[in-house]
Amino acid sequence: MKIALIAHDGKKADMVHFLSGFRERLHQADVDLVATGTTGSHIEKAGFEVIKLLSGPFGGDAQIAAMAAQKELAMVVFFRDPLDKHPHEPDVQMLMRICDVHNIPLATNPASAELMFKAFTQT
Repeated sequence: MKIALIAHDGKKADMVHFLSGFRERLHQADVDLVATGTTGSHIEKAGFEVIKLLSGPFGGDAQIAAMAAQKELAMVVFFRDPLDKHPHEPDVQMLMRICDVHNIPLATNPASAELMFKAFTQT
């Protein structure tokens, strides 16, 4: 199972904290993590193995959208910062649309991500 992870700058620490609470479950469920570049670097520093793609504004969001369109992802976790402007907002909207079109579960906050992680990593 492959899970894509993205977090806006103001949410990267939240992503690392969230993942830390699921470290054992992720290991037991044999989950592959893939992330946009900067998010992936933060996740990697926390001791997780992660495949790092391009940074979001440089095409990482689009790379993850392509993976979703190819049905390569079990879910996408995208901790968005709704209170900040993002120059690559069209890419963000495109990723969300692709997830909807291809029926890929998408969590945009820790509460929804927790529900999905618990369902996907049940042992």
